[in-house]
Amino acid sequence: MNHALDTTPTATTGTAGAALPGPTLADFEHAQRTVAAIARRTPMETSRYLGAIAGVPVHLKCENLQRTGSYKLRGAFNRLSALTADERARGVVAASAGNHAQGVAYAARELGIRATIFMPVGVALPKLEATRAYGADVVLRGDSIGETLEAAARFATETGATVIPPFDHPDVVAGQGTLGLEILEQAPDATTIVVPIGGGGLASGIASAAKQKAAALGRTVRVVGVQAENASPYVPSLAAGEPTAVPVVPTIADGIAVYRPGELNFEIIRDTIDEIVTVSEDDIARALLVLLERAKLVVEPAGAVGVAALMTGRVRSDGPLVVVLSGGNIDPLLMQRVIAHGLAASDRYLTLRIGLPDRPGQLARISELLAAANANVVEVLHTRHGAGMQISEVALQLSVETRGPAHREEVVAVLRRAGYEPEIVAE
Repeated sequence: MNHALDTTPTATTGTAGAALPGPTLADFEHAQRTVAAIARRTPMETSRYLGAIAGVPVHLKCENLQRTGSYKLRGAFNRLSALTADERARGVVAASAGNHAQGVAYAARELGIRATIFMPVGVALPKLEATRAYGADVVLRGDSIGETLEAAARFATETGATVIPPFDHPDVVAGQGTLGLEILEQAPDATTIVVPIGGGGLASGIASAAKQKAAALGRTVRVVGVQAENASPYVPSLAAGEPTAVPVVPTIADGIAVYRPGELNFEIIRDTIDEIVTVSEDDIARALLVLLERAKLVVEPAGAVGVAALMTGRVRSDGPLVVVLSGGNIDPLLMQRVIAHGLAASDRYLTLRIGLPDRPGQLARISELLAAANANVVEVLHTRHGAGMQISEVALQLSVETRGPAHREEVVAVLRRAGYEPEIVAE
């Protein structure tokens, strides 16, 4: 879905910093100097494959290669750097299931501040271990992030620790906005920037910083935000004119799965984002697969939504385009599932269920037919048990590699011409 927004003209053409809520251009430039002490200047890669799809040069801003694996370190370090001596002495607390936890933990270690991170009980093991390895005290509390947030808030009240929010704070927005300045420095001819949106910290920071900097340079830049269809609160919020909560359906893009925009982030995005589009789970899985195969980049699903929007034609540009890859922290088990899903969504992985007479030679016959169709079998399940089966029947479920939609149809057609009735099993 595409959702065009009305933007305030002065946000892009007025004096830098004028008419926009939140950090000024000077704030973003100060944050850039602060964050430079810890954050890498991540590479900007060019993708010919995506450029052919878009019809314009496409650059990938590889924040998946940032320390801690995501852009979150920028906002966390900028916020912690602004704490007073008394606040630093009392420590900080955050609640997160992933990237924010690691960003706060790393930043706190570098600044010599004690950090306590609350994480849900079922948090992925790699994220838990990474957060602990960065020196934070990790407390597992709650089955959902809502319960975890409540536990962190109680801890702050009891101990006086400063809560470090994931997106809704001017210092956090300024830190994330350093990416916008970096993008314009590395791709000065960029006309469009595509950025993932969760709570809005990254999108509001990039959009505000880039537009204010572009205005100061006497030019304009277009910013497009991308949300997962299953978690897209900005679409109804912008329509309503205020932050609006929505039910969040499970999504592989868990890094941007929020139910409500941040207050400050909403104000900034309302005035700076030119368009918001949404992408499906299949779109995201295909994008992640393309980034692995074509760009040799490991990107988490939330970080791949911009590429998904470009591949589906939801984002268009009349000039060079930059897609922000916001993070690369993906659990290996989830990656395995997403790759399989992406292969299926790209018609390169096909699972079939075929009813066969229970007599010798049937499995060999199916194998011969698939070999003749140049389909490589990767998994086979042969069983006599199943609902609706006759005593004289067996069920054969097999997964094969295919080379795209045409080859997929050919494999099914070969089996049907041989008298079989293959049923395609959804992944």
